[in-house]
Amino acid sequence: MDWKEVLRRRLATPDTGPNKKKSEQELKDEEMDLFTKYYSEWKGGRKNTNEFYKTIPRFYYRLPAEDEVLLQKLREESRAVFLQRKSRELLDNEELQNLWFLLDKHQTPPMIGEEAMINYENFLKVGEKAGPKCKQFFTAKVFAKLLHTDSYGRISIMQFFNYVMRKVWLHQTRIGLSLYDVAGQGYLRESDLENYILELIPTLPQLDGLEKSFYSFYVCTAVRKFFFFLDPLRTGKIKIQDILACSFLDDLLELRDEELSKESQETNWFSAPSALRVYGQYLNLDKDHNGMLSKEELSRYGTATMTNVFLDRVFQECLTYDGEMDYKTYLDFVLALENRKEPAALQYIFKLLDIENKGYLNVFSLNYFFRAIQELMKIHGQDPVSFQDVKDEIFDMVKPKDPLKISLQDLINSNQGDTVTTILIDLNGFWTYENREALVANDNENSADLDDT
Repeated sequence: MDWKEVLRRRLATPDTGPNKKKSEQELKDEEMDLFTKYYSEWKGGRKNTNEFYKTIPRFYYRLPAEDEVLLQKLREESRAVFLQRKSRELLDNEELQNLWFLLDKHQTPPMIGEEAMINYENFLKVGEKAGPKCKQFFTAKVFAKLLHTDSYGRISIMQFFNYVMRKVWLHQTRIGLSLYDVAGQGYLRESDLENYILELIPTLPQLDGLEKSFYSFYVCTAVRKFFFFLDPLRTGKIKIQDILACSFLDDLLELRDEELSKESQETNWFSAPSALRVYGQYLNLDKDHNGMLSKEELSRYGTATMTNVFLDRVFQECLTYDGEMDYKTYLDFVLALENRKEPAALQYIFKLLDIENKGYLNVFSLNYFFRAIQELMKIHGQDPVSFQDVKDEIFDMVKPKDPLKISLQDLINSNQGDTVTTILIDLNGFWTYENREALVANDNENSADLDDT
């Protein structure tokens, strides 16, 4: 008989006699005893019916607790040994040179201009001679990926070699970043990335001129860009995979080039001139020299034409200390305003514009911010523009799914998010937008004058 049926019948049997009545707690205890008894018997009878479960390998290993120092140390040492082994599996400079020599020796004529080519047959021959470390690169999949429109079915030797170099670099960088992954979970915390960049500075010739007293500010400036764009939910950690997938690390390591042009340095956030520019602006804004920025001090940022309403929102939503902004918060502000086309920057500004915290902008929100633009126009002796006209233009530009609401995704999809946000927060930005046709015509006239001369 099924144990469940036995239990059900036993509990259903009424007690007889005046002394047989039991309390509710006794009945619960008896029920639990019976359940334990019959369940154990049922479980025991099925003990050997699932031998397959014993063959399932263990797949979860608990992370050591903070007080388990020995286990933590063992884990760190194991990871270090593992990463060293992975590093030895990568091609070194001598092996890369040998690979280039073999590719050049087995090139398949004719050349395309000055570019050497190789067919699949010779490609496999090189793979056999290059050694076990190169085996992963000499596959049909890689060859097909690099095969374009060559009529002889060949691939460019240079493109293939660059592909190998890029893969090796990615693995080397991943191993280098993983050494700073204290938790060993595939992500870096802010302090981990700070340590990585601090130890990277001496290897970047373009940063040789930086004084050591500025290192902490440089590291903070560099790290903020990674976290602003790669940690939109502000979790305080970034996946190593995301760091490798974005272009920021390329920009940072570009500073190894001793002959990097002045133009490249000016456009590279991680360059010494760029970091000094941003920090210099912060110091210039800090009139009382207390190391923090008040709302009044921040109002002088850029062309000093941002509205008070917008600045109020900045200090309401962003992290401040006694109503003042520190350098780290200032960096987020600068990154948002200098990269208004980027989704992360639009998310930052959208949060400030969404005064009702509803997840969308409606006519009320737009009017709330544009009214401040109209007031600034009056102060500067300009005739205020009608809000209705501006509102219609904004909705025409964005084309939101809901004709009465603009979501963050609507702004991003429209590719007009930078224009819309500028119109609402900055008088100079609005004036530039309003007079865009006249400015374009003026630029064309100046170009024509230069051509005549």
